[in-house]
This record gives sequence, C-alpha cells and structure tokens, in this order.
Amino acid sequence: MQPVAPRVTPRPAPVRKASIQGRPSRKLLLEMYRTMYLSRRLDDKEIQLKGQNKIFFQISGAGHEAVLVAAGMVLKPGYDWFYPYYRDRALCLQLGMTPYEQLLAAVGAADDPNSHGRQMPSHWGNKKLNIVSQSSPTGTQLLQAVGCAEAGYRFKLIPELKERLKNFHDDEVVYVSLGDGTTSEGEFWEALNTACNLKLPVLFLLEDNGYAISVPVEVQTAGGDVSKLIENFPGLYLQRCNGTDPIESLETMQRAVKYCRERKGPAFVHAKVIRPYSHSLSDDERLYRPDEERAGDAERDPVKRFGGLLIDEGLIDQAGLQQIKDEIDREVQEAADRALPSPQPTPDTVMRYIFSPEVDPTSREFDTEEGVQLSGNAGTMVDLINRCLTTELARDPRIVVFGEDVADCSREQFLGTVKGKGGVFKVTANLQRKFGSARVFNSPLAEANIVGRAIGMATRGLKPVVEIQFFDYIWPAMHQIRNELSLIRWRSGNEWKAPVVIRVPIGGYLKGGAVYHSQSGVSTFTQIPGLRVIYPSNALDANGLLRTAIRCDDPVLFMEHKHLYRQAYNKSQYPPDDFMIPFGKAKVVREGKNLSIITYGALVQRSIVAAKQAEQEGISVEIVDLRSLVPYDWNAIVATVKKTNRVIVAHEDALSFGYGAEVAARISSELFEHLDAPVRRVCALDTFVAYAPQLEDVILPQVTDVAQAIAELHSY
Repeated sequence: MQPVAPRVTPRPAPVRKASIQGRPSRKLLLEMYRTMYLSRRLDDKEIQLKGQNKIFFQISGAGHEAVLVAAGMVLKPGYDWFYPYYRDRALCLQLGMTPYEQLLAAVGAADDPNSHGRQMPSHWGNKKLNIVSQSSPTGTQLLQAVGCAEAGYRFKLIPELKERLKNFHDDEVVYVSLGDGTTSEGEFWEALNTACNLKLPVLFLLEDNGYAISVPVEVQTAGGDVSKLIENFPGLYLQRCNGTDPIESLETMQRAVKYCRERKGPAFVHAKVIRPYSHSLSDDERLYRPDEERAGDAERDPVKRFGGLLIDEGLIDQAGLQQIKDEIDREVQEAADRALPSPQPTPDTVMRYIFSPEVDPTSREFDTEEGVQLSGNAGTMVDLINRCLTTELARDPRIVVFGEDVADCSREQFLGTVKGKGGVFKVTANLQRKFGSARVFNSPLAEANIVGRAIGMATRGLKPVVEIQFFDYIWPAMHQIRNELSLIRWRSGNEWKAPVVIRVPIGGYLKGGAVYHSQSGVSTFTQIPGLRVIYPSNALDANGLLRTAIRCDDPVLFMEHKHLYRQAYNKSQYPPDDFMIPFGKAKVVREGKNLSIITYGALVQRSIVAAKQAEQEGISVEIVDLRSLVPYDWNAIVATVKKTNRVIVAHEDALSFGYGAEVAARISSELFEHLDAPVRRVCALDTFVAYAPQLEDVILPQVTDVAQAIAELHSY
C-alpha cells in the first residue's frame, strides 16, 4: 500500500461567539444538550453518593461531555467498536447505556453490565453496544483498538473467513479515546505507528484537559501539544477542535469518521476540553491548581455554555431548558433509587470466569495421548511444533501467526529467491509460504504491540498465535499480559474474552546465551490468575500441548526451551493431526520406588541422567514431568509422594521465590505425614546467567546437582 499524505488542519482561531445558523436541527441540538446534562448530573449524583458512603469510588467525565456526545452521535452502537477511557460517560450514554446501568456500576451490583461488580465505576463495557471492557491502566486500550480494527482488515484478506465470522462490516470504525497524559506512554506511539502503517480505520480521540492528575501537559509533552508531534504520521487525518463546543465537535467528528469509513486510514481528533472537577474523589485539585485557573475552566463549562447558547439562539426558552433539567434530575434520582438496593455479587462467585466456563482444556475431550499412533521419521521439537502450527492453520482459518521475524520474508516479491527466515529458531519456517502474508506476518520490534494487537483480534473472533522472540524480552508486554490478556474475561464477568496463545523461547544451557538470552522467570507468570502456563520437555509433548493451547478458549503462555529445540534425545515421530494432551496432566517418565523428582523443562533430561547414575548405587528414582504448570497435576504429585515418601523439586528457575517453592510448600502442608524426609529443591542460584560457560555451569542446576540431592535425600 502507498502511504497517504497527512492531512492536517490549522489550529483553530480564537474562540468566537458561537452561532448555530445553518447547523444541526433543533431536535438534534436538544438531544445533545440532554445527554450532556444527563452525564453531568450522573457525575454529581455519584459524588453525592460517595459523600454519603453509599458508593466506594468516583471519577467523573465532567468537562468532556460535548465532544463525547458528538462522537456518540456520529458513530454506530453495535456496529462500530469502542475502546473508551474512564472520562467517557457521555459517550456511553449517547450510545445507549442507561443511567441505571451506570449507577449499577457505582454500587458494585451483580447486574452491572460493565463488569458485574468487579471493577471500579466508569470502567466501561457493554457487549451489545460493542464497548469492549476497559481497565484502569492508561493507554493499554490503544493497541487493542488497533488489533480490533486489524481483525476487520485481515477478515477481508482471508477468503475462508467469509462464512466463519459475523459482525464485520466494510465501513466499521474503531473508536479509542485517551487523555493527554496517556500520550506519554510508549504504547500510544506503537498504536499510531501500526494504525498508520496498515491504514486501519481507527478514530483516536485525545481528550486534552491539560492535566494528568496533577501533572500539566507541558511537563508531559515536548512543546505542550502532542498533535504537533504527530503531524507527519503518514495517512493520519489530524483534526483539532474545541471539545467544549458541541457543534464544532460534531462537525469535526463527522469529518474524522467519514475519513475512516472511506478506508483512507486512521483519524486523530485533538479536542481541548476542561476538567472542572478533581481527577477523582481521591484527588483534590486545589492542592496544585490556582483559583484563577479553575475559574477560567468554569467559564468554558460546556454544559452551561451550550444551554445558554440554545436560549440565545431562540431554540428554547429558560422555562423549557429548566423543564429538561427537571426531567433529567428526576430520571437520575429514580435510577439511583433503583440501583442502590441492587445486590452485590455473592461471595461464591469470586472464582468464576478466571478461565473459560465452556471449554475445559483439562478434560478428556483434549486427551488423545493414550495409544497414539506415530509415523514418519523422528523430528525435533522445532519440527513437531512447526507441524502443529501447519496443521492447525490448515484446520482453522481464524488462526493468525505473527511476531518478530516469524515470516519467511516480508517483501513477498523475494520469496522465490530467498530461503526465508521463519523465526530466529526456524520454528515458523514456510508458514507464510503455505498460508500467505495475511495470516503469517512480521510485527514491529515491540512486544506490547504484539500482545495488545492480539488481544484486540481475539475479541473479534480471530485466534492469534503470537511469538515473543526471547523470554528475556517479554517484559515490555507485561502490562498487556498481566492487566489485560489474563483479566479481560474475569473483569467483564465473562462478557469478553481473549484466547491468545503466546509462544516464547525460554531458558539457558546455551553456552553464550548470557544474561539476556537465558532467563527463566516462570513464577512471575504462574502467579497470574487467568493465564495458562505450559512447559513441554520433548517434541511429542510440545506438539500435543500446543494443539490444546490453540483449541482451548483461554490465554496460554507456551514456553519452549531453546536448549531442547534440537536435542536428539527428545525427538519423536509425528502424531496424527488431532493429537492433544490435556493441561494439568503430568507424565511419569521414569518409574521408581525410593524417591521422586518433580520437574519440568530442561531439568527432565538432567534428572533422568542423574537417576540412571543413582541406579548404579541401588537408588530407585521416580521422575514426574509436570508439562503443565498452570494448572499442574496435583494428583500425580500426591501419588508419587505417597509411593516414595521422599521428594525433590527440580527446575531451572531461581531457588528463592521460584515455582518449586509453591510445590514444596504444598507438599509439606498437605502431605507431611507421608514424608520421610524434608522436601528438597534443586534450582538455579539467585543470580543472573553469565556469559562464560564455566560461570553458567555453576549458576544453572546440572546433573551433578541433581545426583548430589538424590544421594543426600536417600541417606537422610
């Protein structure tokens, strides 16, 4: 695609006396006023209720009403898609959310359609209106909105999807809003970059009230005006407006939405608004804003000024305006009276929707392991993962694979003359050649971009299988993984989901991997509710577990140990295309009777070698490969502990606070009477992995460490 030259409007002239001659109809203007006033009165009612200790938190959209109502009038609920932020009360009202529904959120009611009592109020979400569940972190919604729009873009490129997915429209727009402080987030720039690069129909609305809590915009942004910094983004239709003027806002929004609907690219509206109330009721703006500044904002109050303008233009008189106010005041009071006694969720619901209630990857439905017929020459873990991806891409056109370097060659004209990359470890080799660039493609070098976009695609029904090139570089995506991917189902009360698979090469034993290519921070992720964590030790398990990950309905972090990718000892012939291993099913890889080793990943083979050595000394060692870390197979652990009465937990993660600490603690707590010795752990040292092989050998657990632990535990 050829980039489109940016279209930039000049900054608005000084504010003139508003006029509405030749502008929208009286009916439309009065509707705008009603929604603006309703939004303000709901803010006021919540502030009152918070003062009476009847609700627990309040954050207002006051001062933002005009541009938000304008956006709601131009966009289509249930047709377009919406990623609002917490100031967007007026938008949600204009789209069809009721005052009662918004107040249900304030009281934490079970019937709250936004989150069913699980999130703060003003964290908007509504399935029927296509308002995707919003969270507290500022800016995380931006990449998801881009991914949502990208789903529509890819839907058109994949012919097989025409009969598979619904609720896609040729001219749909994805709306996403943000405050001026959020433009300091790196994900803001990542989102703009991808939206412009793919010419996606994303409408960015910057609601600039001049403050991020107490930090003014000139401290946040070089020059104090972010739209000046983004003027040269290719294809970005940039508009500035007075966001306290509903008529100017409506005209601006109409132009911006038209640009997106015509598929010319993304639009960016920089709306100057005010914040007449503090950031939230946990904040007191009088501590950092002088009285004269606050008084200046009050003079620009959109609700007061618009009401006065309607009277000045003869569209309504004072009595008629007061009648509207009185009607809305009664509506708000009635909604509050209904919402306040609404019951909160019952305590027994807290564990619901951490994972999918419909698809259980631990069930027999996902277990085709027993008696599996293998065929062909033995392949490595790389080979069998690639085979799984190949067969799953062929089976399900919803699957898209992307990440850094995963494609064979982004410049398709060279595919016939180059061998192709296919990932730094060649795991995704030839997938682009077989399934096309619409389904297998490279991403920018930005991990949050990968995961955030995948979340947006998954909410639309695609099945992203993404790759983080090295586990050591997963951390820029942590915000998206911890606060978005794993939480979206729970925080929305099962209204929304994002079943993304994240493949990530992990681990050491590389001879030269050093600090930044050898990390193994498994426990950081296993403690995140809502995230499945899988860690195969051999080629066959990798194939079956990855297929389960792709076919289940939960987010999965799929760990692939780099050292195990091409080891001869873990090779396997190829299983059938429906071969699956259920999550939470460990495997006894070596029977024994004197003591047990519970392990996973690269320590499985090291434990096998140590066990064979111990056998020469007359010690019989049983080895249990967990394979799945969340969930893990507690029944298998119980069985082996009761069988041998001595247990070692071995893993590559660090000793302190590592994954094995939880396993050891639970064994000690629940199986103490079956133990003949303390639980022993064999783990990495509490430091980083060094470059020099001699240092790496000391830092990471070796066969000798496992063998020593076996001997000492046996003689206890």
